[in-house]
Amino acid sequence: MESKVQLFFLTFFLLNILTIHAGTLGTYIVQLHPHGTTSSLFTSKLQWHLSFIQQTISSDEEPSSRLLYSYRSAMDGFAAQLTESELEYLQRLPDVISVRPDRKLQIQTTYSYKFLGLNPARENGWYQSGFGRGTIIGVLDTGVWPESPSFNDQGMPPVPKKWKGICQKGQAFNSSNCNRKLIGARYFTKGHLAVSPTRIPEYLSPRDSSGHGTHTSSTAGGVPVPMAGVFGYAQGVARGMAPGAHIAVYKVCWFNGCYNSDIMAAMDVAIRDGVDILSLSLGGFPVPLYDDSIAIGSFRAMEHGISVICAAGNNGPTAMSVANEAPWIATIGASTLDRKFPAIVHMGNGQVLYGESMYPVNRLRNNSKELELVYLTDGDRESQFCLRGSLPRDKVQGKMVVCDRGVNGRAEKGQVVKEAGGAAMILANTELNLEEDSVDVHVLPATLVGFDESVTLKAYINSTKTPLARIEFGGTVIGKSRAPAVARFSARGPSFTNPSILKPDVIAPGVNIIAAWPQNLGPTGLPEDSRRVNFSVMSGTSMSCPHVSGIAALIRSAHPRWSPAAIKSAIMTTAEVTDHTGRAILDEDKPAGVFAMGAGNVNPQRALNPGLIYDIRPDDYVNHLCSLGYTSSEIFSITHRNVSCHAIMQMNRGFSLNYPSISVTFKDGMRRKMFSRRLTNVGSPNSIYSVEVMAPEGVKVIVKPKRLVFKQINQSLSYRVWFLSRKRVKKGADMMTFADGHLTWVHSQNGSYRVRSPIAVTWKSK
Repeated sequence: MESKVQLFFLTFFLLNILTIHAGTLGTYIVQLHPHGTTSSLFTSKLQWHLSFIQQTISSDEEPSSRLLYSYRSAMDGFAAQLTESELEYLQRLPDVISVRPDRKLQIQTTYSYKFLGLNPARENGWYQSGFGRGTIIGVLDTGVWPESPSFNDQGMPPVPKKWKGICQKGQAFNSSNCNRKLIGARYFTKGHLAVSPTRIPEYLSPRDSSGHGTHTSSTAGGVPVPMAGVFGYAQGVARGMAPGAHIAVYKVCWFNGCYNSDIMAAMDVAIRDGVDILSLSLGGFPVPLYDDSIAIGSFRAMEHGISVICAAGNNGPTAMSVANEAPWIATIGASTLDRKFPAIVHMGNGQVLYGESMYPVNRLRNNSKELELVYLTDGDRESQFCLRGSLPRDKVQGKMVVCDRGVNGRAEKGQVVKEAGGAAMILANTELNLEEDSVDVHVLPATLVGFDESVTLKAYINSTKTPLARIEFGGTVIGKSRAPAVARFSARGPSFTNPSILKPDVIAPGVNIIAAWPQNLGPTGLPEDSRRVNFSVMSGTSMSCPHVSGIAALIRSAHPRWSPAAIKSAIMTTAEVTDHTGRAILDEDKPAGVFAMGAGNVNPQRALNPGLIYDIRPDDYVNHLCSLGYTSSEIFSITHRNVSCHAIMQMNRGFSLNYPSISVTFKDGMRRKMFSRRLTNVGSPNSIYSVEVMAPEGVKVIVKPKRLVFKQINQSLSYRVWFLSRKRVKKGADMMTFADGHLTWVHSQNGSYRVRSPIAVTWKSK
């Protein structure tokens, strides 16, 4: 039977976000007269639009540094960054019809693009890559809500000529639902219907019924939407990582999961359609590559020059839980932002508990009234989890109910409390969740507290006859907390099926991400939720994955000749291992290890200009599979290539895949390992790089040569690295130990070129 692949999302909550300031600049949409008298003085609309900015700003600044978009079709005009005084001057220029503010800079949002350093107010990565223009991101997910403002095509360039896809008709969906932003949409049901032949209780079309696909698609490539937010929370401009890229949607996931046959069919047609990036926020448990449909389909995609980005999975913090482990896939774990949504619990004894929530409150009355607290622990009904039918009305009517995390969904617990007559809810983390902050747009006044707070809360309830509490909702707070950190749920390495490759590759924002949402769904996704929104909040590696898909699109636009391996290398070797305080990225309360964060947290600005790359050809992956001991038939099932591994290994003695990270395993008695790597110069000619090594504990590291001298661009040079174990593993002891380190090539003159490779060392007794 087809194995079912689960969506990688948890509706967890957002952590945080850093205020990236743009001085006093604001974004404005300037509408011009379509037959303006000054337009005939210029050879193109773009030059005409730039002339308005040129007249407005100081002469020592480049006008294009202020231009966001040049609109030519649905509207004549442009979007630009201006100060208030510049705005006043521009409004008086001839042919200016109107100027509308795009956003308020003091209330930022969705905000992951800013947290990652992409800021439209300055000449930077978005400009270098043309916002991802010309690139097509294919998203395999639950479909799309095409009417969402995130998929508006105003200002988008035409559909690329290479595009061969379609806009497939279906229930409540036709070809007119596609445009220059959403250029294609298909749906795949055959594998699903083979297992579930009864009628699917959702749209039989590319239209999204759950919200997940709309959310991920807009995260990757949504256009700027001013004044986005959820009931006043996180108010600001929402935009995807590559707002200029095109999106093609392949609906492969339905109400009970995603089937490999449907996924493979979608990947098959997506390759022919002409996508540049494939984004898959789905997966399962680790399986051998020859049994992994995503690994097999993505190998063919990689051969066609398509970058495949996948979620690492939400089975963390369990070791060896990382999925989508193939070395030709970019495997993405989840990190936090520095945006918080405080909802503080004031207990009757004067103690205060920190919690978080996005329950919409009246701004004038942000405090709920004091209520009696109740925590039910009926063993038979499992009332502590607030399951449907577990809460007797006479015990919860008008009270604030404490519900433990687990079993059913967080927002669903609130609905259960509400239906039983409860007036408010406190969601209590368990030892499984610890201090993870997972926010929801609850259906009644509610907050989520961490495990330590839940212990204090329950002790108070047990200490008095009539425990009381009220919730104080604090809105949106940015920049007050450490971030990024590794999300607790993010799946961890080492790779179960292939420990010779370090996975996950990188981490990216995946906690409390606000993105587009279907307009026929409440923000909780519950059928009882009658509220309607354009944006909602979700958490999971499902949300991290499209962040990197969008970043890959930016790099592809800036460097159209780069291979998928080069794009992944750029993302990995420029990733950050420190948070915004300059200290090590945390995993709970400890510095994060490589099996939690891979190469680190993505930095799109640096990834666009990495200096050096580790490139990999398709043939190299075949050699790698041979080195792992895969049989010829297994390799054929993955690669569609008939190979003789014996002959390949004879010709490639000591082969090691040219991967941007290094994973070393010392087995019984082994004390020495050698790896070779090859770097290609994509920075500047006449560049000299020197190596810096932070050796893993218990290992001596020798690199030869220690200096690489690149005379020209695209020149490749090799180096070797030896790992000498200073530790002895007791034979017969069934155990594994680990150590981390890193190896960095540093440009002798340009300190911004730091090409960093994480090192994972494992000692195995068997």
